Amino acid sequence: MSVRISSLSLAAALAASPVYASDIPETPDDTIVVTANRSEQPLDRVGQSVSILDAREIEIRQTQSVADLLRTLPGVTVTRNGGIGTSTSVYIRGAESDQTVALIDGVKLNDPSSPGGGFNFGNLLVGNIQRIEVLRGPSSILWGSQAIGGVVNLLTAPPTEALAVNARAEYGWRNTGQAVANISGKAGPLSVSAGGGYFRSDGISAFSEARGGIERDGYRNWGANLNLNLALTDAISVDARGYYSDGRVEIDGFAAPTFALGDTPEYSTTREFVGYTGLNAALFDGRFRNRLGFAYTDSDRASFDSAQTFAGKGRNERLEYQGIVDIVAGSQATFGLERETSRFTSSSFGGPETRGRAQIDSVYGQLVATPVTGLTLTGGLRHDEHNRFGGATTAAVSGVFSPNDGATLLRASYSEGFKAPSLFQLQSEYGNQALRPERAHGWDAGVTQRLLDGAIEASATYFRRDSDDLIVFVSCAGPLTGICTGRPSGTYDNIALATAQGVELTLAFRPVPALTIQGNYSHIDARNRSPGDVNFDRRLPRRPSDSVTTTVDYSWPFGLQTGATLTHVGTSFDNASNARRIEGYVLADLRAALPVTRNVELYGRVENLFDERYETIFRYGTPGRAAYGGVRVRY
Repeated sequence: MSVRISSLSLAAALAASPVYASDIPETPDDTIVVTANRSEQPLDRVGQSVSILDAREIEIRQTQSVADLLRTLPGVTVTRNGGIGTSTSVYIRGAESDQTVALIDGVKLNDPSSPGGGFNFGNLLVGNIQRIEVLRGPSSILWGSQAIGGVVNLLTAPPTEALAVNARAEYGWRNTGQAVANISGKAGPLSVSAGGGYFRSDGISAFSEARGGIERDGYRNWGANLNLNLALTDAISVDARGYYSDGRVEIDGFAAPTFALGDTPEYSTTREFVGYTGLNAALFDGRFRNRLGFAYTDSDRASFDSAQTFAGKGRNERLEYQGIVDIVAGSQATFGLERETSRFTSSSFGGPETRGRAQIDSVYGQLVATPVTGLTLTGGLRHDEHNRFGGATTAAVSGVFSPNDGATLLRASYSEGFKAPSLFQLQSEYGNQALRPERAHGWDAGVTQRLLDGAIEASATYFRRDSDDLIVFVSCAGPLTGICTGRPSGTYDNIALATAQGVELTLAFRPVPALTIQGNYSHIDARNRSPGDVNFDRRLPRRPSDSVTTTVDYSWPFGLQTGATLTHVGTSFDNASNARRIEGYVLADLRAALPVTRNVELYGRVENLFDERYETIFRYGTPGRAAYGGVRVRY
């Protein structure tokens, strides 16, 4: 199947040397390949839930934004402050958006300068991304801080053995255009992949046009990716990777004297750079694989009205060692050390800069064992030592059993996650250096069944997560006593609790080789469980309780590829008191692609076919019906 949705253990998360999208071999339907941190595992050895969008599926969907692909996956909710390029949040299984770890080619993207330390998916276009993996559930054993909801890992176009050129260009609704190209190949011991892209659109009004917005808010983005691998010997290699994005988006704000959301001439800019270099060494005939690497991320954000109203810079530096040892057949140990140093500066309306710095030292270990045929057990521990709040230890265990060579999979897992307080929450003018990390523990259990030699695959998973010590903003008013002493503008405190539980169902059906039907349903009940809180037992904002996605794709004998995606998202609430309701909606997309020659393909799509008027955030606009056409070239 093009989209593989199944149960995968954290054992698949890390490996000693990078594996990229095209490095992954074609696998039979009874095997799932996971490359969340460049390692592959068969289905019968894994225990947590992962969805994979491979290169073929991403190409078939023709989607411009990564967030629009993510919203079609089980357990994932996406909200956006307007059109493409505006602030975009991704919620996994009802967790907060800043409790999602985002990575590109295994390097963490989360922004230390944002209030919650999370990542804004608004500037993340598909571009040369060829594989997307979403790991659902608390996952801090191998991923560290912020992995309470889950992990989103994106893999860019990898180096190839032979010279390869891929390019595409498209144009459509509201003067929207995009051009993307990538070239890859190998010369002696050096393998290279390099690409770039440009996107622009006149856009929509960020303030909903249905509520009176008339000014179009445009967006443009430049992006580039680079991937190098130098083989020094058969066992030793050096990696270097880079990713760059530069975006400018027009937004709407809250102008005087009413300070109500409306059309304004505001805009914001975001520049992001991700870099990585590492040394890989495989010892003892490849049974002991080592990686020593350094990762660097830098983000620079600013907002402007008639003058600059906000500026924020965030930087992460991570030094890491990882080892993987094949102990005996069926048993493997993964272990590592990390040091992450984060820095940020921010200022508003030309005022003084706020600065902050934090460091986390981490050690982790995990063991995977297969004591009997068909049964795999996984267990791990991690300890993180933060220079501000102290230490946090997390654990995870899982078991997977197949009585019939993978046709049926029974699985269960327990895992923990934590999120360190952000630099803004600790050290800004609102900061509280006595904050503790947010903690979560969750479990899931499920079954996957394949029938008719893999022509039918169905799965069902139940999950629950309890989150403690959640950090919330506390408003302060006189008299300033207790935690409000010396903080007239407010501060942060660990006072919130939340639970999330639900069911994820998936079905993939291929009655004939030319026809693929896939669907998933998610029910998520995410609630405030803070004792004494005025909003106790109310649903968490912007978490729809129900969502359904169905895709149908058909390959015609003369080469035409056609398909459709139908997505229903249920009602949600825009605020914590559940007083402001956001109605559910249905989106239908159509697509087609036709090869003209061996190297040239024409494609086109219609998004939001029925021109559904909807909101994901109260009063913010969303695109109406839109059509696009383009061409792909491959050599």
